[in-house]
Amino acid sequence: MKILFLDSPAFAKKDMLEAFHNCNIETDLFMHEDYNVRKSAAYDAAFDAAVENTSYDFVFSFNYYPILATCTHRHNLRYISYVYDSPLVALYSFTITYPTNYIFLFDYPIYEELKQGGIDRVFYLPLAANAKRLSTMQAADSILDIISSEISFVGSLYNEDHLLYDRLYQKLPAFTKGYLDAIIAAQQQVYGEFLIPGLLNDTILSDMQKSVPYAPNEDGIETPRYIYANYFLARKLAELDRTAILKKLSAVHQVKLYTNNPTPQLPKVENMGAIDYYEIMPLVFQHSKINLNITLRSIQKGIPLRAFDIMGSGGFLLTNYQEDFLNYFVPGEDFIYYSSYEKAETYASYYLSHEKERQQIAANALGKILDAHTFEHRIQTMLSVIDGQ
Repeated sequence: MKILFLDSPAFAKKDMLEAFHNCNIETDLFMHEDYNVRKSAAYDAAFDAAVENTSYDFVFSFNYYPILATCTHRHNLRYISYVYDSPLVALYSFTITYPTNYIFLFDYPIYEELKQGGIDRVFYLPLAANAKRLSTMQAADSILDIISSEISFVGSLYNEDHLLYDRLYQKLPAFTKGYLDAIIAAQQQVYGEFLIPGLLNDTILSDMQKSVPYAPNEDGIETPRYIYANYFLARKLAELDRTAILKKLSAVHQVKLYTNNPTPQLPKVENMGAIDYYEIMPLVFQHSKINLNITLRSIQKGIPLRAFDIMGSGGFLLTNYQEDFLNYFVPGEDFIYYSSYEKAETYASYYLSHEKERQQIAANALGKILDAHTFEHRIQTMLSVIDGQ
């Protein structure tokens, strides 16, 4: 079997290529700078040239790209996309209806929404980890001070100067500002349900449109409600969630943060700067007593890639509540979840002082990842789906 693999930026790209190799699937790489636009004659020509003299069983990409879907449809080539981002506005392109598509989604409510909307080219599939690589990596003594901590968090705080929500908020009427403050505060108290889209009424949406207008993509059916809820408010929520939890934990424990931007609002958190996803991040997970996963609220029920990376590295996972964890793992046995900032601090204190329990939970999770949640497992599922269609 031979496939064409889109060589676009993606966190788990190297691990997926390794998994295809382990499944005896040969891969050719294809890349063009216009991979993330909707129309490009140069991209079309490059793709045509790439498939002209080679017969591929399918084309693969992490995340879904409408321009690639159009090219594969034109050549009657099967296109497998494995989505690890949410939100992903590209899923609302009309190209998702092409019969050559096989779109695998890790967040069940998004799958369900599209399926109920008549899209039969979508399939539910959780993410995975290359646990064999992650769990066997060895750290050099020279970096132990950088990667070791009581509690760590790897990820963005969404506190960039250009944050969409802050630009939007500045121009809103006072009533609308108060309304958004209230629904954000309400959402902070609720895990497992993304309330915000349903709370954005027409009046509020109209004010938001006047502040920072949004027009759908030419080939898209995404609504302003979807965009404002998922790209504006959900990211603001992530900033608030992550800042609040890190502030609470760092008041009592050692906390290291691995992120791009300065964090003067968190004086007790050790900001270690950005780290390499492939080479260093797994070592942080191995050498942190507690690894935090603080999910974007736009990921409604799915398990984020970061959580699989933590468990696949043999790290102890403390995460916010996400329903999908309960479908594959056992709380208290494989991971710990919190339902409030206070619970996060309570669990952190407990497991920092109960080393054997903490180590056993991490070992249990790693065992389950190795047994059922590697990229090789996911490839076998994908092949079963496309062979059965």
